[in-house]
Amino acid sequence: MRLTPATELEYRCKKLQEHMALEGLDAVIIVQNADLFYFTGTVQSGNLYVPAEGQPIYMVRKEAGRARMESGLREVVPFGSMKDIPGILATYGYPEPGRIGLELDVLPVNLFERYRKVYPSAGYRDATPLIRRVRMIKSHYEIHVMKDAADQVDRVYRRAEEAIREGMTDIELAAELEYVARKIGHTGLIRMRVFNGEMFYGHTFSGSDSAVPSYLDAPLGGMGPSPAFGQGASFKQIGRDEPIIVDFVGCVDGYFVDQTRVFAIGGLSDRLRTAYDDMLRVQERMKESAVAGTTWTRLYQECLGLAVELGYADNFMGFRGSQVSFIGHGLGVEADEYPFIARGFGDMVLESGMVFAFEPKVVFPGEGAIGIENTFYISNEGLKQLTHSSEELVILPR
Repeated sequence: MRLTPATELEYRCKKLQEHMALEGLDAVIIVQNADLFYFTGTVQSGNLYVPAEGQPIYMVRKEAGRARMESGLREVVPFGSMKDIPGILATYGYPEPGRIGLELDVLPVNLFERYRKVYPSAGYRDATPLIRRVRMIKSHYEIHVMKDAADQVDRVYRRAEEAIREGMTDIELAAELEYVARKIGHTGLIRMRVFNGEMFYGHTFSGSDSAVPSYLDAPLGGMGPSPAFGQGASFKQIGRDEPIIVDFVGCVDGYFVDQTRVFAIGGLSDRLRTAYDDMLRVQERMKESAVAGTTWTRLYQECLGLAVELGYADNFMGFRGSQVSFIGHGLGVEADEYPFIARGFGDMVLESGMVFAFEPKVVFPGEGAIGIENTFYISNEGLKQLTHSSEELVILPR
């Protein structure tokens, strides 16, 4: 079990304090699991109080003893209820905050109202943009963990090549791949920040099922096993001469990478083969253009423009009516972090330390989907690729 180094946690909290100073916040209170893990090294239930200056205080409701063991923060204290917060802070000499930042994009309204009862005179601001900006720049430590996750998805890819057989169901194949990942450390949970964002390891599906859209904000959806979880693998049997998509999110010690590869038994149509080669061309265009200082939206527009030029205006990133407005998404302790290679981010630029998945895909209803996905990061020397499985179409014998 890898514990987040204390130096990492201290640096992250200090970076957050720098952003807080620019926004004039006296404190930020963090409760959401992904943010707690990032700033404390654990997900034990409680409140992380980050003052404008000084040491953060991690007030833990359950389980304080385990939090002390797992977190490298200096101040980890038990508390019983939110009414205890002012008294705990007073023992550290912290004044009553006048401007408090909360994770307003994910915080339940009832919980927000409880904070307002604790500090009724305070003003409240959304701290999520600050938190996301801190998290979007990965350290060498984080990149190292994500490289381990990339090795994990390569193991999954290799198992897919061995396991795929005609007549097995998509969900049987998914289970085989999830078993491999779980044995080598996958947490089994894919955290997403977006409301109602849910995912279980990723998407494994074949043929026409891979072209079925779903509620998830993703280019591919799938039927899923039930309307209760209408995405991903279903009980469809894998046949010959159809694309088999393995879109797998690797996870090691809470950090994600994302990789998509395509398999087929026997062969694929000329249209699908051409589309696959064209998606590799879109990926190459991204590699040429993804340099520090480029805006996220400009990169999106360049790659979208190439896809349209190649003839996929109605099929790129979903079929017309179900297309998504991004080609890439950030990764870290959530699967939808900054940066977004998408519309609407013309004022945000690529920076050294950013990690993102890039996933150019096309969808042909009734036939299937095809594409590629890899995870990249911006280094001081330029763009680097984390995922490393072969990008060749895997054509298995009949």
